[in-house]
Amino acid sequence: MKIKNLNIVAVFFYCVLLAGCSTTTVVTLQDGTQYITKDIPKTKTKDGFYEFDDVSGKHVKVRSDEVATIKEED
Repeated sequence: MKIKNLNIVAVFFYCVLLAGCSTTTVVTLQDGTQYITKDIPKTKTKDGFYEFDDVSGKHVKVRSDEVATIKEED
């Protein structure tokens, strides 16, 4: 019985640990379009673009001058 309880505690701990690894971020463009990402987007590339995957898994590439804000979601 104690082993089962220990396993439940271990699973809970790992779930909490994994949940803390990602930071949901909102990328807002100049035209008001918002993308919700799983992690903070990487800094802009040499060619002047931000690249990230939104929460639906779609890869997005946006020119840096089109981005208004990048904020962590509350």
